[in-house]
Amino acid sequence: MNSHRSQAPPKSGQHRSRRWAISAVAGHATGLAATLSSLQVGAVSADRPEALNPTPLAKAKSVILIFNCGAPSHTDLWDMKPLAPAEIRGEFRPIETSVSGIEISELLPRLATRMKDLSIIRSVYHNHGGHNSGMYWSTVGKPYRIDSTLINPSRADIPCFGTLVSWLAQRDGYTGRVPPYVITPFPHCDSTKYLTPGQFGGCLGSRFDPFVLNADPAAKGFQVPGLRLDKAMDSERLASRILLLDHMEQRGQKIVTTGTEELHVQRAKALGLISSDQASEVFDLSREPDSIRERYGRHSWGQSHLLARRLVEAGSRFVTTVNGPSITWDTHKDNFNQLKNRLVPPMEQAFTALLDDLTERGLLDQTLVIWMGDFGRTPIINRDAGRDHWPQCYSMVMGGGGIRGGQLIGESDRTGAYPRLRPVTPADVHATIFHALGYRAQQLTYHHSDGRPAPVCDGQPISELL
Repeated sequence: MNSHRSQAPPKSGQHRSRRWAISAVAGHATGLAATLSSLQVGAVSADRPEALNPTPLAKAKSVILIFNCGAPSHTDLWDMKPLAPAEIRGEFRPIETSVSGIEISELLPRLATRMKDLSIIRSVYHNHGGHNSGMYWSTVGKPYRIDSTLINPSRADIPCFGTLVSWLAQRDGYTGRVPPYVITPFPHCDSTKYLTPGQFGGCLGSRFDPFVLNADPAAKGFQVPGLRLDKAMDSERLASRILLLDHMEQRGQKIVTTGTEELHVQRAKALGLISSDQASEVFDLSREPDSIRERYGRHSWGQSHLLARRLVEAGSRFVTTVNGPSITWDTHKDNFNQLKNRLVPPMEQAFTALLDDLTERGLLDQTLVIWMGDFGRTPIINRDAGRDHWPQCYSMVMGGGGIRGGQLIGESDRTGAYPRLRPVTPADVHATIFHALGYRAQQLTYHHSDGRPAPVCDGQPISELL
């Protein structure tokens, strides 16, 4: 299975230095990765040869997706309806922003001052009202086969746009020491029992699974599991074990199955991470000044946003920071109190700090920042002072990465129930992202698990943003 050859250890009596050991581990991981590059499912193809290469003039190099699990209310945040009846307009009032003619919720005063860097799309829609199927449609750009929350990922899944950005980056020779696609702190889900399909490698294979933190970066003594060797295992001992394993594999009968391929994939990814000091340093938030950590907020969302900035700065291509846990934005009850006192303050603090930090570091022009959720919420307030699921019209926000800020795209009707002008699908949003990254997504194809070709994206870019 493996065609690479491990480094020979120092001869008897020579000092086995830590440098040699780390080099041996890294060499093994690199060799595995090179072998696995020929095993990926669905090799990229294009209608025209020039479509295979990213556009040289593209500004965006990385994407940060701020995903708000549970579906925030669009009419209480980004698409206010102050002239609607009380049972629709709710408790909050619109405020002016730094862009004439654009108003957003009074809950977002800091973001209002940064609207020149952001554009709001007020006419996004799809047709699935279950949380997991809604999150799937939002991130994959296509409907899941059923509209349900009670679903889980599989290796037949169509991959989400984060997975596809990572896949394209690796096709283009990504060599970063941090994973190209990271999810922090926990994956999209409706409870830990039902994880959203599409967010992993799916039909492309486990090689393209994201690195999922599965830890709270705001926790005391936070460390990412699996980035450092166990105390009982130093680098020299690990290198010796790898050499022994290589020797056994080279002498033994080669077994090629899906299971063995998956094993080699996971081993290569693990060894690549633990052999890189840079990876552990990037994930170490204690290296940031206290003032920066306070600026983002000492909570899970804030520290995840800070980690996202550190990751794109180190070369990651796509980072999802999940504002959870689970479907925390699911405000069927007490919507207004929850938004005002529990949900919006940490969200706005983290979002604003991220925009400012990227700007100050000269990274905003090359980092596309997206704010979205599963869908919107009902225009009509229910008897529990809440709003229910509403995928028929909702809002999302984009900025940075060459996106033209200070714009309103689309318009909902007088109650925020349906698009009135310029309807936008999730696939159109994805096409815009791929375009900003320099990819002709409609002309690039991958293959489903049954061998059928599919375009990377079949939406149309939102031309006003580009």
